[in-house]
Amino acid sequence: MSVAAAGAALALATPAGAADAGTGLPPGPASARAATAAQTAAGWAAGTRSYLVITAPGDTSSARTAVAANGGSVFASYDAIGVVVAHSSSAGFAAAMRSVTGVQKVGATRTSDVPADAYSPTVPGAPAQSSTTLTETARWDMTRINADKAWAVSTGSPSVTVGVLDTGVDDRHQDIAPNFDAADSVSCAYGKADTRAGAWRDVGTHGTHVAGTVAAAKNGKGVVGVAPGVKIASVRIAEPSTSMFFAENTICGFMWAGDHGFDVTNNSYYTDPWMFNCPDDPDQAAIIEGVRRAQEYAEGKGSLQVAAAGNSNYDLANKRTDDSSPNDSTPVNRTITNACVDIPTELPGVVTVAAMGNGNIKASYSNFGRDVIDVAAPGGDGSYGVYSTLPGGKYGNMNGTSMASPHVAGVAALLKSADPAATPADLRARLGTQATDTACPSDSRCTGTTAKNAFFGEGQVDALKAVGGATPPSGRYFENTADVAVADNATVESPITVTGVAGNAPAALKVGVDVKHTYRGDLVLSLVAPDGSVYPLEDFADSDSADDVVKTYTVDASSETASGTWKLRVRDIATQDTGRIDAWNLTF
Repeated sequence: MSVAAAGAALALATPAGAADAGTGLPPGPASARAATAAQTAAGWAAGTRSYLVITAPGDTSSARTAVAANGGSVFASYDAIGVVVAHSSSAGFAAAMRSVTGVQKVGATRTSDVPADAYSPTVPGAPAQSSTTLTETARWDMTRINADKAWAVSTGSPSVTVGVLDTGVDDRHQDIAPNFDAADSVSCAYGKADTRAGAWRDVGTHGTHVAGTVAAAKNGKGVVGVAPGVKIASVRIAEPSTSMFFAENTICGFMWAGDHGFDVTNNSYYTDPWMFNCPDDPDQAAIIEGVRRAQEYAEGKGSLQVAAAGNSNYDLANKRTDDSSPNDSTPVNRTITNACVDIPTELPGVVTVAAMGNGNIKASYSNFGRDVIDVAAPGGDGSYGVYSTLPGGKYGNMNGTSMASPHVAGVAALLKSADPAATPADLRARLGTQATDTACPSDSRCTGTTAKNAFFGEGQVDALKAVGGATPPSGRYFENTADVAVADNATVESPITVTGVAGNAPAALKVGVDVKHTYRGDLVLSLVAPDGSVYPLEDFADSDSADDVVKTYTVDASSETASGTWKLRVRDIATQDTGRIDAWNLTF
């Protein structure tokens, strides 16, 4: 599947600069202070663990002093959110720090040792690049969300930046280089910004694949991303030897996103080592609070976080057990409740994305959950994979909610391009309201309505609606976008009033129809002229089990006066399947 099922991270890079005095480490922002000289000089020690020390936002100086006094060292600190990343090899460190006045929470972020690489990180090498003879085609995942149609209207603005928090990104890839923002890329592995050139590069393949889905360039070769005109920045939060995404790395990534003005971030991972973090465990409570504060900080700076729901076919609204955590040592079987959360995907403000196969179907592996899933997007399943970029100028298929999430991040980037003043809350709302409602299949686990349910949330995202819809064809154009419910064994009509068109309607009147309805064999569609004349559009075969009607009909209406009220009539002739008229239009 993908990293969203197992946990992992990625790196961002910024311009290289002089090393911090006395540490030999690259410089970081003022909010992330370097490790102490003594710790660096001493090097790595077996038994060193990483902790989050949570205090009041604004000034962490007292907490940092207490860290040193209780057998620890400060690796990084983020004053704006009151979070200190501390290292210690003392077994009693957490307990001692929890008794310090002003310290609110303390928690270990892993059950394994901090790698020695944390104190002298290795910069990933730049892979040799291969050219390609592949030419861009309309791939199934892009046509499912109308991205191919959206590109005719807008490919997105280069002033919009999507941060890919992942295993890193191959910035030299022929389909990524045109849109890559090196100045705002970094590594956040181990929880502190490493701004050396190339630190953001991929330590696997996952992040490069995600980046291509978001914004591979529309350059005639390889593939095209959902928003091929926006910028991509890499924030590598994955650690190189394990490809794990620990809490301090995620915190660093969100802080970087906020401070560097990212409009959207994609998060196709869960925060290791716990698939679910439970607030009644002091370590996990600190992880929840630290990452929550960092996400809230980024959102407050204008960044919308989009995250994968996970690949365990698990009901996130009905949590009972977890047998895969901690994944950095020996997993244990534990009983959990809905108070335990998958982070960052279940944090407030984050858009949670489920995966779909090729069709109105849940991908077999995708997590789900009533009132947890926000929207859905193609993630691949079975013979249909998501084809995107791989390091070294290569391409390949992957499946997972990790692949679904960047489709949504790309649509969010198109929304931001269309409305630069839109806030994260605006973008989050529009993703849902513009999504194509997708009804539950015959699966008792999928509860809710067609408009919002456990498998698909508010539906599959729509790139065309994000850019304002298709450019109207030539001729006078009239549209009705008001929803009209289509019940079983019922006939409904949706009106359009035409004004300002002299004479009769044309012999090739275009009637555009968008009807959302499961099993369209139940439907009979007609156009009703202002004088009541009925023009049949289509009587679907009773055996037509496909969903929805999205097509344009041509009607010889030359005997009809153009001006007046026209109606789309939809008749349902059976039971069990219902839907709605989503929109329809007339072009004279």
